[in-house]
Amino acid sequence: MPTSEDFIAYVMDQLDELEDLSCRKMFGEYAVYYKSKIFGLVCDNQLFIKPTKAGAAFIGNVQEASPYPGAKKSFLITGQLDNKQWLQELVKISWEQLPEPKKKRDKKQK
Repeated sequence: MPTSEDFIAYVMDQLDELEDLSCRKMFGEYAVYYKSKIFGLVCDNQLFIKPTKAGAAFIGNVQEASPYPGAKKSFLITGQLDNKQWLQELVKISWEQLPEPKKKRDKKQK
């Protein structure tokens, strides 16, 4: 079941105090970006955050799941989804340890 527009709007509202936040629809699901880094996915009306050591320490009792079949496991956010400050802090902490996005190669170069 693809993510509903209401659910992605809710997630984005929970994170609305973060500057440079965006999401991109992909195959009925969403990739969520903070300062140009993808930090999470919203799939089947669930929020998944990319795993980092700092994020795991912040969460404590981490619940991991795959956002879609064949995907690497991510942190599944359930109980704290309604806690705006907690969720925004998790994104900031996780963002610090995520790699910079890969530069896209010029199509003319091979």
